[in-house]
Amino acid sequence: MYKVFVNESPLILTNERPEDANGNLFSMDSESVLEAINLLAKGKSDVAYLYHPEETKLMEVFRHKLPVVVAAGGFVTNAKGKVLFIYRNEKWDLPKGKVDKGESIEKAAVREVEEETGVTDLTIDKFMRTTYHIFKRNGEYTLKVVHWFAMSTPFKGDLKGQLEEGIMKVKWKGPKKAKKALENSYFNIKVLFEDWPTRD
Repeated sequence: MYKVFVNESPLILTNERPEDANGNLFSMDSESVLEAINLLAKGKSDVAYLYHPEETKLMEVFRHKLPVVVAAGGFVTNAKGKVLFIYRNEKWDLPKGKVDKGESIEKAAVREVEEETGVTDLTIDKFMRTTYHIFKRNGEYTLKVVHWFAMSTPFKGDLKGQLEEGIMKVKWKGPKKAKKALENSYFNIKVLFEDWPTRD
């Protein structure tokens, strides 16, 4: 099973037929995929399901129905254990961006953090997870696949938001302030904090 977010509502890719689908179960053909996305994008439902019988092929089949942008990002902590946040589009987010042609996902993740925040001397500690969401570009729905890495840094310098990317603020946040920031963030960002302490 996969969750792909459309305006913060989950589009669930599944090989099972949920009993509580309430008419929101769609097959994986192109027309039905678009219908399911529209249902969520227009706020007509809180959840929709896309069905394919083979669990191992769910994402592979889905990725052939839409243009795909592959991105990478960082869940960065400093020596004090604080997490690096950016403020963009009036929401708190984590640094991420598109993987360039010929670039490894790991290199892209580090580069994007450096470019968007000014933080350097980054070490990738581990791969965390992949998140999926759909956005509209030039009137066309596009699937964004983001590979997230846990990173650490001893960096103590000035934080510099990449203004051309619309980043208005860059902040280190401990558990208490991070919890507050997540109240104005995205579901795909919140899930990255599931194993992170929520107390000071």
